[in-house]
Amino acid sequence: MMGVREHFKGRDLLSLHDFTPEEINTILDLAAGLKDGQKKGKPCSCLAGKTLGMIFQKSSTRTRVSFEVGMYQLGGYALYLNAADLQLGRGETIADTARVLSRYLDGIMIRTYAQSDVEELARYADIPVINGLTDLEHPCQILADLLTIREHKGGLAGLKLAYVGDGNNVCHSLLFGCAKTGMHMSVASPPGYQPRAEIVEKAKTDAAATGSRIEIATDPVEAVRDADVVVTDVWASMGQEREQDVRRKIFAPYQVNEELVRHARPDFIFLHCLPAHRGEEVSAQIIDGPHSVVWDEAENRLHAQKAVLALVMG
Repeated sequence: MMGVREHFKGRDLLSLHDFTPEEINTILDLAAGLKDGQKKGKPCSCLAGKTLGMIFQKSSTRTRVSFEVGMYQLGGYALYLNAADLQLGRGETIADTARVLSRYLDGIMIRTYAQSDVEELARYADIPVINGLTDLEHPCQILADLLTIREHKGGLAGLKLAYVGDGNNVCHSLLFGCAKTGMHMSVASPPGYQPRAEIVEKAKTDAAATGSRIEIATDPVEAVRDADVVVTDVWASMGQEREQDVRRKIFAPYQVNEELVRHARPDFIFLHCLPAHRGEEVSAQIIDGPHSVVWDEAENRLHAQKAVLALVMG
């Protein structure tokens, strides 16, 4: 275990594209072990005396609570930093903020808008930087998703995951996560709302090494056909509230409901990163039904992120 930790120590988590399939499986294996140990009353205190700074430019429930609790359970401390309260809000550069925080902290988690801001923070920081969410990617969420799928399906390689809805940050990171772990992924999004072409291209490059298939289309029925896992997300993410009414009309045919999932495998599982809008992107019958594992998924944010923290800060 020490050799693995030394391999990860000091690394940033900006995108799953930056990690090998073996490294992602190492994170998932450790997450499963930490989860089991915590539930058996044998917690790991590998981050005793360590402090994580958490910068929030976007509000959060799961990200804040899971990182804060995760640091506590690992023996460390999490410091909440509202971006508006930092000198960032008064014009201090990201580079200068990174240099200063590196003198106080052992790691930084940032939840913000621009991926470029996270990358700049990582470039100038001397400590690990973890992407807690940007408009482009959401790697921590997808590590939790992969852990959840593995728990319920016994593995990842060869499974088919169908993503129905907006080609957003969750979709982008799922493309990388599936490609790196040998899962096949089909995306169904309306024209004009599909995942970014450069992300798809990178994912297909990753997929070539693992035998994964990546398909981008507009027909939700074809995407869901024979799927082992069905995933969706809100139709309007944070910062897109003004588009809500327009998007509601465009995405109406993409609701995950009982009619659509008849085309999935009988034992499919349903994932949603939450918060969810019942009656919009998903019907109540699905998210609250027997195929839904969204609460396991939400819990696994804690365990997946503990593994990341232990590996890069340990």
